[in-house]
Amino acid sequence: MITHKQRRTEKGLCFKHYFKWILCFSFTLYFLVSFLVDHNQEDLPLSPSSLSRPNTLLTNPKTKFIASHVVFESKIHDHTLIFPPQRPNIRTDVFNNLKIYVYDLPSKFNTDWLANDRCSNHLFAAEEALHKALLSLEGDVRTKDPHEADFFFVPVYVSCNFSTVNGFPAIGHARSLIKEAIDLVSAQYPNQATADGVPRILRNSIVLQTFGVTFKHPCQEVENVVIPPYISPVSLHKTQKNIPVTKERDIRVFFRGKMEIHPRNISGRFYSKRVRTEIWRSYGSDRRFYLQRQRFAGYQSEIARSVFCLCPLGWAPWSPRLVESVALGCVPVIIADGIRLPFPSAVRWPDISLTVAERDVGKLGEILEHVAETNLSVIQKNLEDPSVKRALLFNVPPQEGDATWQVLEALSKKLHRSAARRSNAFL
Repeated sequence: MITHKQRRTEKGLCFKHYFKWILCFSFTLYFLVSFLVDHNQEDLPLSPSSLSRPNTLLTNPKTKFIASHVVFESKIHDHTLIFPPQRPNIRTDVFNNLKIYVYDLPSKFNTDWLANDRCSNHLFAAEEALHKALLSLEGDVRTKDPHEADFFFVPVYVSCNFSTVNGFPAIGHARSLIKEAIDLVSAQYPNQATADGVPRILRNSIVLQTFGVTFKHPCQEVENVVIPPYISPVSLHKTQKNIPVTKERDIRVFFRGKMEIHPRNISGRFYSKRVRTEIWRSYGSDRRFYLQRQRFAGYQSEIARSVFCLCPLGWAPWSPRLVESVALGCVPVIIADGIRLPFPSAVRWPDISLTVAERDVGKLGEILEHVAETNLSVIQKNLEDPSVKRALLFNVPPQEGDATWQVLEALSKKLHRSAARRSNAFL
């Protein structure tokens, strides 16, 4: 017998799992799908009428190659009218001849969202920046021939729907938007499409996402590449331009953001696992710490003035403060157990940041004082390396060594997923 209380508990657990799954989509910026089709020359040629079928865009892992060829050539919307071509400053020969096909989805899945200016500048705007970057790589990494593609990029902007209450990206539409896109690209093979659409295609995909953790989590159940949250290079340049090079950092420890005071309310109980509450309680009156709970449009200038910048977990372990701190020369203090950071081969995080366990946040002042007395100057010197800053920024057009370059390099190491290459090995 199940009591009313038990039913409420089960319902809560179900919602929690569902929420994590949808939350994963809000952190997921793009989907690169492995080319898992068979090269079978015994398929019959398609009739002229089949070449003009609408809504034929993607492939199914069990479909045949000739059918896929027609599907891929079906054009719906010309993105070049939205994104004028810009030649990138990037050497693409270092990616083992990596080829990516960019799906030309209807504008409602991507560019229509750009009517809101925030869509190009908020923390998830890498979905647009990377889309533009890939379009600019035509003839290099980008291919218009699906026969030679190793991966396929599906540009669905899921994070540009902003809440009218708090201004944050709202995720309620993400599942339906992704499902609609998958239904669209799977329309050629209705008998093999899943009823739900999303889970199976994700299991055959490589997900580029900001959400990276070392422990078990729904967002980690598919193959993924962890990328940094988007910070506008233009915004950072303006901040750096307005800060004199010779100006000393006059803020010892800095944090501006949400900090709950009353732990008994819902946010205080679960938000940030009480880490931010403990920071405020322990150091709110400490003169070494400059802690602010209100928003401030010019907060990047405060980062540029600071020695240590706190990067505690919030709803998720990662934070855009990580990128801003590195870019502006402030030592990031990461307080998020189990976080997996982006591009570790390009950014040696142990050399440019500090990691403090969540349980040790009460010792934060002591820990930072010890670092200041020992190896702070070494860490700051490592932060001056321009290649480190460049690796965390998405530029349009892309530049050698920047975040787009790091994504392409990561994908070039996954070319074993390419069915096109496996097929060529048997030719």
